[in-house]
Amino acid sequence: MSIVLAHSASEPSGLDWLPVLLSIFATMAYLVAAARAGRTPTGWSPLRTAAFVTGMVLLAVALSPTMAARAHHDIRVHMVQHLFVGMYAPLAITLAAPVTLLLRSAPLGSRRRVAAILRNRSLHLLGHPLTALLLNIGGLYLIYLTPLYALATTNETAHIAVHVHVLAAGYLFTWSIAGPDPAPRRPGLAVRLTVLVVAGAAHSALAKLLYAQASHWPAGVTISPVATRDAAQLMYYGGDLAEVLLAVALFAAWYRRRARRVTAVPGEVATPA
Repeated sequence: MSIVLAHSASEPSGLDWLPVLLSIFATMAYLVAAARAGRTPTGWSPLRTAAFVTGMVLLAVALSPTMAARAHHDIRVHMVQHLFVGMYAPLAITLAAPVTLLLRSAPLGSRRRVAAILRNRSLHLLGHPLTALLLNIGGLYLIYLTPLYALATTNETAHIAVHVHVLAAGYLFTWSIAGPDPAPRRPGLAVRLTVLVVAGAAHSALAKLLYAQASHWPAGVTISPVATRDAAQLMYYGGDLAEVLLAVALFAAWYRRRARRVTAVPGEVATPA
């Protein structure tokens, strides 16, 4: 859930703009598919479209060469990147239900392949909230409390790998907790809520640890303790807000499913949960 930057202070190259270009391409593809789905009898929610655009804008801003260069020299900017790429963008993209849109708009053969992937037992294990928690929060601890942070600031391959992991783990965790896309064998509300609480506690504990040990961590780099404490506070409060939003999404999805089940029973009165 964190980002470490290996950008130099030189002028950005064309490759540095690749994340922005990919974000624009993904947005255009989603908008085209959403427009087609919107013309069907069931339509497509504008709120989902807005969520996807928001997520892509967050990614484009966070991974832009300008912000990347600033994050290389300032851990506080780096932490804002961490929040955008690892938490807020995945939340917005997950709520946009991109897999559902793909299943509705892709050719039949592609839909069958996607459905086969969703039924794969390996995906069920990977998408379990506990697995997602380990990859997401576990990766965060590795980055800040081991030499991985220092490595990613000097090695471009490690730098890119950390970015990819941050985004993928953030998306996987959000989807496993409250994603509206299909998720066979997804555990019930109690398990997902428990995992979310544990994730929030672990995230806050790491922020407090960084704040208290600002002279020692992140490992392997020399950073002003004042800047590290500022970054730790950004992690603490920014992470709390993201997790509250995820909890709201979880309960909203649970309430909608419960309401649909109740109203589907003839003669039974739908009551608020």
